[in-house]
Amino acid sequence: MEEAINGADTAWLLVSSAFVMLMIPGLAFFYGGMVHSKNVLSSCMHSFFAMGLMTVQWVVIGYSLAFGETNGGIVGGMQYFMLNGVGLEPNGTIPHILFMAFQMMFAIITPALISGAFAERIKFSTYAVFIVLWGTLVYDPICHWVWGPGGWLGARGALDFAGGTVVHLSSGASALVFAIVLGKRLRPAPPGNLTLTLIGAALLWFGWFGFNAGSALASGENAALAFVNTHVAAAAAALAWAAVEWTRHGKPTSLGVASGLVAGLVCITPAAGFVGPMSAVLMGAVAGLICFWAVLAKSRFGYDDSLDAFGIHGVGGALGAVLTGVFAATAWSGNEDADGLLTAGNVGLVGEQVLGVLAAGGYAAFVTWVLLKILDATMGLRVQEDEEREGLDTVLHGETAYRPISERAGMHGEAPEEA
Repeated sequence: MEEAINGADTAWLLVSSAFVMLMIPGLAFFYGGMVHSKNVLSSCMHSFFAMGLMTVQWVVIGYSLAFGETNGGIVGGMQYFMLNGVGLEPNGTIPHILFMAFQMMFAIITPALISGAFAERIKFSTYAVFIVLWGTLVYDPICHWVWGPGGWLGARGALDFAGGTVVHLSSGASALVFAIVLGKRLRPAPPGNLTLTLIGAALLWFGWFGFNAGSALASGENAALAFVNTHVAAAAAALAWAAVEWTRHGKPTSLGVASGLVAGLVCITPAAGFVGPMSAVLMGAVAGLICFWAVLAKSRFGYDDSLDAFGIHGVGGALGAVLTGVFAATAWSGNEDADGLLTAGNVGLVGEQVLGVLAAGGYAAFVTWVLLKILDATMGLRVQEDEEREGLDTVLHGETAYRPISERAGMHGEAPEEA
């Protein structure tokens, strides 16, 4: 018997879609506050522009490639091209078009996450071409592998409740490749506006309730579990990061707390609807510690992951995927195939999770490397040295985020101070 559309489920998915959309400007602020003041708008544009570009990509071809009828478990077909056949009919207990819209928000934010690795030095035109190609060739197929009908990883039993592998690992692995290929910034500077970063972190934390609890695709028990797990994991990770930072450097920082809470959110994402709250607390604490050291590793290994996209999203996503196989419990999820290592001694589930990490991470990294080599040879990846020194806000967008003091004085009728 075909399920009917449920009003409560539909309302929750409408709200959740809006929550996830709010994460995209949240990401813009989170990243924008960490760059030099002359690159704030450039960094924010990576997220805001993706909202337009990836929306169009998704409704034209992306949704069909991700959720269309499978071709060998690798990629979807073309029956949903330009949303053909996507209307008000039920998809589970929500309208099909709403399911498409909810998934669209994930497709927008995922390539924007990569921008943390190449902030302050990439050509904007190249970025725009890259995210369309990356969304089509990397995100859409991996999404199909895990969530699409007949996707090969999902068919094997790999678990990813809300995107630890699909979103965070894929973007994080690609970010590492991007940082290595692009090279270091000329003169890395301290964050220009940590207040903006904290506002962004708050919006991400808030929006993540839609990201994870919305992935239940209904307003019932599983959404409630994912909601609680999301919050407690973020809290535990923020405390863990602050603790290790306090111990190592003598002071806890606001940037550390913000980074820690995001690491916890990333780690719990694949497990949100499969584990109990105390497991979520433990996962968050482990993520805070591991991602702290992963961020420090960039200086040791010599790559410039500007805003720690790999250290937080790549490492946190991989960690969360594997720990899902450890802590998953049927008693919490109601999924008979979701008993993990600690609950049922299920080593096989951990193996499937590791396979998913290797397959998705390896594929994302390889395709990203190929795309970057092609784009570098045709369009060029990096701005000129003098442009990088001047700042990308003025060079690429003809704008400035902050007016010089002399100009601000003139705004109120006072004579600007002489140099």
